[in-house]
Amino acid sequence: MSVQWYPGHMAKAMRRIAEYVALVDIVVEVIDARVPRAGRNPALDRLTRNRARVIVLNREDLADGTITRRWLERFAAAGFEAIATDGRAQPSVKRVAEAMKRVGRRERGRARALVVGLPNSGKSSIINGLLRRAAAKTEDRAGVTRQLQWFRLPPDIEVMDTPGILVPKIADADAQWKLALVGAVPLTRFDPEAIAESFHRWVDAHVPGAAVPDLAAFAQARGFARRGGAIDLHTAARVYLRAAGDGLFGRFSFEMPDDAPTA
Repeated sequence: MSVQWYPGHMAKAMRRIAEYVALVDIVVEVIDARVPRAGRNPALDRLTRNRARVIVLNREDLADGTITRRWLERFAAAGFEAIATDGRAQPSVKRVAEAMKRVGRRERGRARALVVGLPNSGKSSIINGLLRRAAAKTEDRAGVTRQLQWFRLPPDIEVMDTPGILVPKIADADAQWKLALVGAVPLTRFDPEAIAESFHRWVDAHVPGAAVPDLAAFAQARGFARRGGAIDLHTAARVYLRAAGDGLFGRFSFEMPDDAPTA
């Protein structure tokens, strides 16, 4: 299994972000709460280190709540303002605005915030929730945002949505399947059967007793069959991964705070 994706627009966006960091007061890093370690780009961390920071563990509704709280404690101990959100829920998104107000030190009349993160982490959904309108383009797939966009958040904050940026090479095999499962990599860039197998193997090892079918059982139950009765595992795997990513098999956090340092 090999999962890699770093198109030209990411390299260009990384250069632009490096230029814009000097113009902002706050950096909001949006991370999928299921992968708080693999879901971070160390290059973004280095670029924005000297700015006020808000860490947003998004999609908390799909992650294990107890483990998310442990991650929040770990990020807070490292000096970050850290919150968990469900980017689709307005009351939850409001916490992002409150966090920006707590950390922001305005040197101008209006504070500026840069929103960064990996592809499909929910950056644009959070911005739309803050604005209460569909201003930033969103879809449930990686690579939708391609340009840097400024939005005004009344009364006194401007936010910039940025393209999701992966590392040029995802070196760790575990990180590869986890990022594929949470949608940070387009479906065309990996073998869905291999990712489904890795996910099920992880569940068996870490969540004993979880009622999660393997791919073959899922395919049979859903009737994925080719002509002649053979099981269509490839098509079934795509549906299986969407179900896993949408939380239909349960809420899972694939990384624990003690696995590795946060920065």
